[in-house]
Amino acid sequence: MAEPVRYERPSLGLVQKVRRSVGAFFTDGFFEGGSNLGKLLPISNPRYHDVEVETNLVYGDPSVAEHRLDVHRPKKHRGPLPTVLYLHGGGFRVLSKETHWLFALLFSRRGYLVLNIDYRLAPKHPYPAAIEDTCMAYCWAVKEAARLGGDPSRLIVAGESAGANLATALVLAATYKRPEPFARAVFDTGVVPAAALPAYGFLQISDPERYSRRYRLSGFTQDRLAEVADAYLHGAQIDPDRGLDLADPLVAFERGEPPDRPLPPFCVHCGTRDILIDDSRRLEAALGKLGAKCETGWFDSEIHGFNAFVMRPNARRSWRETFDFLDRHLPAKK
Repeated sequence: MAEPVRYERPSLGLVQKVRRSVGAFFTDGFFEGGSNLGKLLPISNPRYHDVEVETNLVYGDPSVAEHRLDVHRPKKHRGPLPTVLYLHGGGFRVLSKETHWLFALLFSRRGYLVLNIDYRLAPKHPYPAAIEDTCMAYCWAVKEAARLGGDPSRLIVAGESAGANLATALVLAATYKRPEPFARAVFDTGVVPAAALPAYGFLQISDPERYSRRYRLSGFTQDRLAEVADAYLHGAQIDPDRGLDLADPLVAFERGEPPDRPLPPFCVHCGTRDILIDDSRRLEAALGKLGAKCETGWFDSEIHGFNAFVMRPNARRSWRETFDFLDRHLPAKK
C-alpha cells in the first residue's frame, strides 16, 4: 500500500512575499471593513427584523476559541424551523461569523434558524482543521437543532467561497463512507443535508495554478488564489488513493463513484466575472452525472462576493432565487 506524501508549495521570493502580503492586507481589510461599516446601519440591527441572536454557543471543545457559533432565530415563525448551517468564506485564512452576520440575518428574517459558525483558520491551523471543525458543528447541529427550535430533518448547508468548499465537502462526508474519523462522524449521524447552497466556491484548492493555465490572470488574482493553497494545504498529508478529497470535493465528485446515500439538491450561484465560475460549472456537470439535482444561476458581470451587496439587483435576484429553490425542494415540516 502506497504511503501518504506531503503537499508542498513552491517557496516564494522576497518580492513575491511583499506583493502577496500587500494584496492580502487590502483585500482582507476591504471585506472586514465593509462588514463592520454595514453593521453600523440601524437597519442591520436584528431586532429591526424580529430576529433574536444568541452568541458564542460552544459546539466542540470549550478550550478552542473558534469552536463557537451564533444562533439567529426569527421571533414570529413557529418551529420546528428549517435550519441553515452557515459556513463563512475568507480563503480559510480570515473572516469569521462576525463578518458574516448579514448572511445569517438574510436567512433568519425569511424564517430559517441559522447556526453561523467559526472554525479554525490557516496558516496557524492548516487542513484539515477547517473541515474537521465544520463536521463537528454539523454533528452538533443534528443533535441540538431541535432544542433551539430547528428541524434537523431540514438541515441546509450553505456558504460562499471557502465556505462553499466546506459545504460541498460536508455533503461528501454525509453521503459517502469515508475513512477520516470526523467525516465518518457526519455519516454516522444518518442525516443528509436537505439542500446544499455553495455560492461561488473554490472547490479544488490543491491546484490554484489551473486558472493560469487557461486564462491570462493578473498578478493580483494569481496571488489571491495561490495564498489559499499556501496557507491551507502546505504540508498536508495526501492520501495515495483519495488525494485531498475534503479540500478538493469537486475532484471527489468528478470521480463519479456512486454515493452510499442519495445526494441532496444543490443550488449554485456565481458571477460571470468571477474566475471561480469554472469550479461551479464543473460541479454542476459532476452532480448531473451522479443523478443529483443542481440548479444554477450565472449572474452577468458580477464579481466574487456579489451577493453580499444586497442593494444591487443581481444580489437581490440571487437571494430571491435561493429562497425559491428552498421552497421547492425542502421537505414539508414534520
